[in-house]
Amino acid sequence: MKTELILVGKTVNKHFVALIDDYVGRINHYMPFSITTIPELKNTKALSIEQQKTLEGEQILKKIQSGDTVVLLDEHGREMTSVETATWMEKRQHTARRLVFVIGGAYGFSQAVYDRANEMLSLSRMTFSHQMVRLIFAEQIYRACTIIKGEPYHHE
Repeated sequence: MKTELILVGKTVNKHFVALIDDYVGRINHYMPFSITTIPELKNTKALSIEQQKTLEGEQILKKIQSGDTVVLLDEHGREMTSVETATWMEKRQHTARRLVFVIGGAYGFSQAVYDRANEMLSLSRMTFSHQMVRLIFAEQIYRACTIIKGEPYHHE
Protein backbone atom coordinates (compact mmCIF):
# COMPACT_ATOMS: atom_id res chain seq x y z
CA MET A 1 0.00 0.00 0.00
CA LYS A 2 1.28 3.43 -0.91
CA THR A 3 0.72 6.15 1.66
CA GLU A 4 0.76 9.86 1.02
CA LEU A 5 0.42 12.91 3.22
CA ILE A 6 -0.96 16.00 1.51
CA LEU A 7 -0.19 19.33 3.20
CA VAL A 8 -1.46 22.81 2.48
CA GLY A 9 1.45 25.22 2.70
CA LYS A 10 5.17 24.71 3.12
CA THR A 11 6.69 23.64 6.44
CA VAL A 12 8.71 26.72 7.34
CA ASN A 13 10.50 25.80 10.56
CA LYS A 14 13.83 24.23 9.55
CA HIS A 15 13.91 22.10 12.69
CA PHE A 16 10.48 20.64 11.91
CA VAL A 17 11.55 20.06 8.29
CA ALA A 18 14.61 18.11 9.43
CA LEU A 19 12.61 15.98 11.86
CA ILE A 20 9.80 15.34 9.37
CA ASP A 21 12.36 14.31 6.75
CA ASP A 22 13.92 11.93 9.28
CA TYR A 23 10.55 10.27 9.95
CA VAL A 24 9.75 10.07 6.23
CA GLY A 25 13.01 8.17 5.74
CA ARG A 26 12.18 5.84 8.62
CA ILE A 27 8.62 5.21 7.38
CA ASN A 28 9.93 4.35 3.91
CA HIS A 29 11.69 1.32 5.43
CA TYR A 30 8.20 -0.08 6.12
CA MET A 31 6.08 1.18 3.23
CA PRO A 32 6.17 3.64 0.35
CA PHE A 33 5.43 7.04 1.90
CA SER A 34 5.57 10.52 0.42
CA ILE A 35 4.55 14.05 1.25
CA THR A 36 2.92 16.36 -1.29
CA THR A 37 2.79 20.06 -0.48
CA ILE A 38 0.16 22.28 -2.03
CA PRO A 39 1.38 25.89 -2.18
CA GLU A 40 -0.35 28.39 0.08
CA LEU A 41 -2.71 30.77 -1.64
CA LYS A 42 -1.32 34.20 -2.49
CA ASN A 43 -3.11 37.54 -2.02
CA THR A 44 -5.83 36.17 0.26
CA LYS A 45 -6.80 39.46 1.94
CA ALA A 46 -9.63 39.98 -0.56
CA LEU A 47 -10.90 36.41 -0.14
CA SER A 48 -13.36 35.20 2.48
CA ILE A 49 -12.49 32.16 4.58
CA GLU A 50 -14.97 30.07 2.55
CA GLN A 51 -13.35 31.21 -0.71
CA GLN A 52 -9.93 30.27 0.65
CA LYS A 53 -11.15 26.84 1.73
CA THR A 54 -12.78 26.31 -1.67
CA LEU A 55 -9.61 27.20 -3.58
CA GLU A 56 -7.43 25.05 -1.30
CA GLY A 57 -9.99 22.25 -1.61
CA GLU A 58 -9.78 22.34 -5.40
CA GLN A 59 -6.01 21.93 -5.17
CA ILE A 60 -6.32 19.06 -2.67
CA LEU A 61 -8.87 17.23 -4.81
CA LYS A 62 -6.57 17.46 -7.86
CA LYS A 63 -4.02 15.36 -5.95
CA ILE A 64 -6.51 12.64 -5.02
CA GLN A 65 -7.14 9.68 -7.31
CA SER A 66 -10.55 8.02 -7.69
CA GLY A 67 -9.58 4.81 -5.85
CA ASP A 68 -7.79 6.51 -2.94
CA THR A 69 -8.83 6.05 0.66
CA VAL A 70 -8.81 9.64 1.93
CA VAL A 71 -8.38 10.43 5.61
CA LEU A 72 -8.62 14.01 6.85
CA LEU A 73 -6.83 15.14 9.98
CA ASP A 74 -9.62 17.13 11.54
CA GLU A 75 -10.51 18.23 15.07
CA HIS A 76 -13.87 16.47 14.73
CA GLY A 77 -12.30 13.19 13.65
CA ARG A 78 -11.95 9.95 15.57
CA GLU A 79 -9.31 9.88 18.30
CA MET A 80 -7.27 6.71 18.74
CA THR A 81 -4.37 5.53 20.81
CA SER A 82 -1.14 4.71 19.01
CA VAL A 83 -1.89 0.97 19.22
CA GLU A 84 -5.40 1.53 17.85
CA THR A 85 -3.90 3.62 15.05
CA ALA A 86 -1.51 0.79 14.18
CA THR A 87 -4.38 -1.72 14.06
CA TRP A 88 -6.43 0.70 11.95
CA MET A 89 -3.51 1.20 9.53
CA GLU A 90 -2.81 -2.51 9.27
CA LYS A 91 -6.43 -3.12 8.23
CA ARG A 92 -6.15 -0.37 5.60
CA GLN A 93 -3.00 -2.01 4.23
CA HIS A 94 -5.19 -4.93 3.15
CA THR A 95 -8.04 -2.88 1.69
CA ALA A 96 -6.61 0.38 0.35
CA ARG A 97 -4.62 0.73 -2.85
CA ARG A 98 -3.43 4.15 -1.75
CA LEU A 99 -3.99 5.70 1.65
CA VAL A 100 -3.99 9.50 1.53
CA PHE A 101 -3.91 11.63 4.66
CA VAL A 102 -4.65 15.34 4.35
CA ILE A 103 -3.70 18.20 6.66
CA GLY A 104 -5.61 21.26 5.52
CA GLY A 105 -4.91 24.95 5.75
CA ALA A 106 -5.46 27.25 8.70
CA TYR A 107 -9.24 27.32 8.21
CA GLY A 108 -9.79 23.62 7.62
CA PHE A 109 -11.40 21.97 4.62
CA SER A 110 -14.02 22.90 2.06
CA GLN A 111 -17.25 20.93 1.98
CA ALA A 112 -16.10 19.26 -1.25
CA VAL A 113 -13.06 17.81 0.55
CA TYR A 114 -15.21 16.62 3.46
CA ASP A 115 -17.56 15.00 0.94
CA ARG A 116 -14.66 13.15 -0.73
CA ALA A 117 -13.12 11.91 2.53
CA ASN A 118 -13.57 8.33 3.64
CA GLU A 119 -12.67 9.02 7.26
CA MET A 120 -11.49 11.70 9.65
CA LEU A 121 -8.92 11.33 12.41
CA SER A 122 -8.02 13.70 15.21
CA LEU A 123 -4.63 13.74 16.90
CA SER A 124 -6.00 15.33 20.05
CA ARG A 125 -8.71 17.56 21.42
CA MET A 126 -5.93 20.08 21.95
CA THR A 127 -5.04 22.52 19.19
CA PHE A 128 -1.58 22.38 17.62
CA SER A 129 -0.07 24.62 14.98
CA HIS A 130 -0.33 23.24 11.45
CA GLN A 131 3.45 23.16 11.36
CA MET A 132 3.63 21.04 14.50
CA VAL A 133 0.83 18.68 13.44
CA ARG A 134 2.93 17.60 10.47
CA LEU A 135 5.76 16.47 12.72
CA ILE A 136 3.49 14.83 15.29
CA PHE A 137 1.59 12.95 12.60
CA ALA A 138 4.75 11.77 10.83
CA GLU A 139 6.00 10.40 14.15
CA GLN A 140 2.68 8.63 14.73
CA ILE A 141 2.82 6.99 11.29
CA TYR A 142 6.33 5.77 12.10
CA ARG A 143 5.19 4.57 15.52
CA ALA A 144 2.30 2.66 13.94
CA CYS A 145 4.72 0.97 11.52
CA THR A 146 6.93 -0.20 14.39
CA ILE A 147 3.92 -1.45 16.36
CA ILE A 148 2.68 -3.43 13.34
CA LYS A 149 6.14 -5.04 13.00
CA GLY A 150 6.39 -5.71 16.75
CA GLU A 151 9.50 -3.58 17.11
CA PRO A 152 10.47 -2.02 20.47
CA TYR A 153 10.02 1.70 19.63
CA HIS A 154 6.60 1.89 21.33
CA HIS A 155 6.24 1.09 25.03
CA GLU A 156 2.94 0.18 26.69
